[in-house]
Amino acid sequence: MIEIRIHGRGGQGNVLAAYLLAAAGISHGLFAQAFPHFGAERRGAPVTAFVRFNHRPIYRRDQVNHPDFLIIQDAALMNIPGIANGLSNRGGILINVSQAEDIPLQSEQKLVAFAASALAREYTGRALANTALLAAFLSLTELLPLSALETAVGERFYGEVVDRNIQLIRKAATSVPAGVWRNEAQIHSGEIANA
Repeated sequence: MIEIRIHGRGGQGNVLAAYLLAAAGISHGLFAQAFPHFGAERRGAPVTAFVRFNHRPIYRRDQVNHPDFLIIQDAALMNIPGIANGLSNRGGILINVSQAEDIPLQSEQKLVAFAASALAREYTGRALANTALLAAFLSLTELLPLSALETAVGERFYGEVVDRNIQLIRKAATSVPAGVWRNEAQIHSGEIANA
């Protein structure tokens, strides 16, 4: 099973990102699960969302404590102690930040810094980084084709919002090194196939 944990703040579309990623997996023939973890927090408070993929039905209903990958929508969240706890040694962190400097990491963790908010503002007029981060994640891992994410966006939205987000997805995917986490995703894909 591949497990992804997405960290963001209320109002950044963190939960929507999880649902879009799961929908992309389903459209590509995988079983998927997406759900948030938050309490009575207000806008701007930390929010976590979880995504699982498998080739078989998923019966687990607990939070993702040992993710294969992390997607961080707000670089300031890296200052929260333990945010990367449980991350697989083979896994990676995709973070919405223009520079990877001064981000505390364990030496074995792989990090890709990506200015997703700035790119989202350019293409959609809003600094919501969720679809840009998902496109970058799919490009890094090659876990799913971008067309699966585009399908998920097209099923969730309509009109100009879809067109702008598809342009954003395509640009974001070319803004990170394609396939750099492919081996990690292939390892996990092999585990999925043999699970």
